[in-house]
Amino acid sequence: MSANPSRRRFLKSMSHTGTLLAGSSMLPAFEPLAADETKLDPSTVRFHPDCESLVRLIEDTPRQKLLEEIGTRVKNGLSYRQLLAALFLAGVRNVQPRPSVGFKFHAVLVVNSAHIASQAGPDSDRWLPIFWALDEFKSSQARDTREGNWTMAAVNEAGVPSPEKVISAFDEAMLAWDEERADTAAAGLARHTGATQVLESFAKYAARDFRSIGHKAIYVANAWRTLQTIGWHHAEPVVRSLAYALLNHNGEPNPADNDLPPDQAWKRNQSLAKTIRSGWQSGKRSSKATELLLSVLRAGSSEDAADTVVELLNGEISPQSIFDALHVGAGELLMRQAGIVALHAVTTTNAIRFLYDATGNEETRNLLLLQNASFLPLFRKGMQGRGNVANRSVLELQATDSASAASDELLPKIFADVSGNRRQAADEVFSYLNAGNDAQDLLREARRLIFLKGTNAHDYKFSSAALEDFHKISPDWKNRFLATSVFNLRGTGHKDNGLVERIRAAVG
Repeated sequence: MSANPSRRRFLKSMSHTGTLLAGSSMLPAFEPLAADETKLDPSTVRFHPDCESLVRLIEDTPRQKLLEEIGTRVKNGLSYRQLLAALFLAGVRNVQPRPSVGFKFHAVLVVNSAHIASQAGPDSDRWLPIFWALDEFKSSQARDTREGNWTMAAVNEAGVPSPEKVISAFDEAMLAWDEERADTAAAGLARHTGATQVLESFAKYAARDFRSIGHKAIYVANAWRTLQTIGWHHAEPVVRSLAYALLNHNGEPNPADNDLPPDQAWKRNQSLAKTIRSGWQSGKRSSKATELLLSVLRAGSSEDAADTVVELLNGEISPQSIFDALHVGAGELLMRQAGIVALHAVTTTNAIRFLYDATGNEETRNLLLLQNASFLPLFRKGMQGRGNVANRSVLELQATDSASAASDELLPKIFADVSGNRRQAADEVFSYLNAGNDAQDLLREARRLIFLKGTNAHDYKFSSAALEDFHKISPDWKNRFLATSVFNLRGTGHKDNGLVERIRAAVG
């Protein structure tokens, strides 16, 4: 299929993700704003000049007109990267990550997931995820307005630490759960350190408590990944938002001075981590070790899971085999009770695995691993309050009679069953992959159906996480993991997303 003008512009902009376009003659000419439209409260955070006007356009354009307005600008030269940056920053400035780092804040959390989907999706559909996320932002913006109309304030310049003190100042503020000091220290991190240090400083706190069912880790991972695409000159308001989100403790007393349930795994695992052998990051892969940890995750406690991880590491088992169990165990929870809690077990594990792979700090790595293991039984406990948790195991997945069918015959049946019989669809995916069919064909169709039928942030967050993690899991387990994903994917029988035709019309 030949590339249409919108597609050519998209691909061209995507090829320049390592180059800052600010100030370039390539920038589209935005319509000037009236004087009263450019006036922001001086106490409100302002963004880099290369995107402030576009952010204001996204903020101020009514929801029913925004897609068409942005579509016109795309046709006039607006790049994908500029739009991604402006959308992300509009969410950071306008949507409060309270009372939970979730709910309306999904408008921010979903941006990187939409970006991943766009990169991996078919050429003809690559504008769909980001335009869908634009509409999602307008929905969340309206909700935030109803809940008090929070807007990120300008930083208190007098409190920003000096370069030589900023890392320790940030740690002190985070350990004290001090929002004001953490805010200024986060601004200092963005100004005085690089992307690597920002990651290291935030990764150690990303999974320290179980509030917001994993969204804190998800935000850290997704924010850092988005900044890697849009440019680190946008980092300061983003890392300030991150610090604010990580310090959310739901109106409870200060966790630094109290022993609260969401913090107990962290406190225990800090001591437990000291018992892990030197050289634990190397070891042998063992499918039996993965199966053992899976059995603990299926029925054991949070403490049992962390203890088992330490026993396996000290027994010279590779962290890869432990992560195999964590990914597959999260997917198994989805088999046992499809829904909001279990899907976050998958997306949280995706985020923690990303942070584990990205950080170079050994202490942060072993705590992330232990926290991930401790979290999965807590997810299972959360599911129990929402109804029956079925006694299902990924080990029960088995090949179906149609395993030998041709790929072009099997895929339509799989995605028809995703809409009608997910348990059968799981067996069919397992059979399809075990028969040696190309996984990429299945992944492409899964993404295409999310584009066409996805209706909420979790469709994008979950699918991007699960389809990405398939490639990180050992061959003995990856097919079982992907089979579990059908419990939260879209099938051909699901209702179409009404925005699709509107988006296509908007971008021509």
